[in-house]
Amino acid sequence: MAFPERKPRRASLPGYNDQEKYSNKRVQGPVAMPQVRVAEVDVERVCDQRRYEQKRERMSESQFKPKVLVADDERVIADTLSIILNQAGFEATAVYSGEKAVETAKTLKPDMLISDVIMMDMNGIDAAIKIRGMLPNCKILLFSGQAATADLLDRARVQGHEFEILAKPVHPQDLLARLRS
Repeated sequence: MAFPERKPRRASLPGYNDQEKYSNKRVQGPVAMPQVRVAEVDVERVCDQRRYEQKRERMSESQFKPKVLVADDERVIADTLSIILNQAGFEATAVYSGEKAVETAKTLKPDMLISDVIMMDMNGIDAAIKIRGMLPNCKILLFSGQAATADLLDRARVQGHEFEILAKPVHPQDLLARLRS
């Protein structure tokens, strides 16, 4: 006995048929999701945030301020140099001893050091040697108004350390020219 050939039938679920499948009818009831444009708002916010970050990065690169550590036991000179440097586009910090310069350099990690040679606790050359040991790419400028500096510089040269030196008083334009070179 042969059975007649049957066409496969889809199971009929309540509330589901081909007409409802392709219609724009929305389901009503506790499971209905509100029609909110959350995804579009989030995309806009993310795009705006990304544009803002890119703009900030470009500004950071163009407005990069080199960090300068100024060390002098004469507070007026250290503070005045810091003010001049800050106004000229540097990020300058003043300290008042060689020991403090070495301590501050560990955390500040300056791009440049400007130091008086003759100071009370640690002279500027010894401070510069220690800082160069920690930060080999740090540019170092020493300045002094005393003749005893030559002996200290000669001793540093014998040990293999070479530093640029400026005579006190330092004219701000000369100092800025040296820092920017």
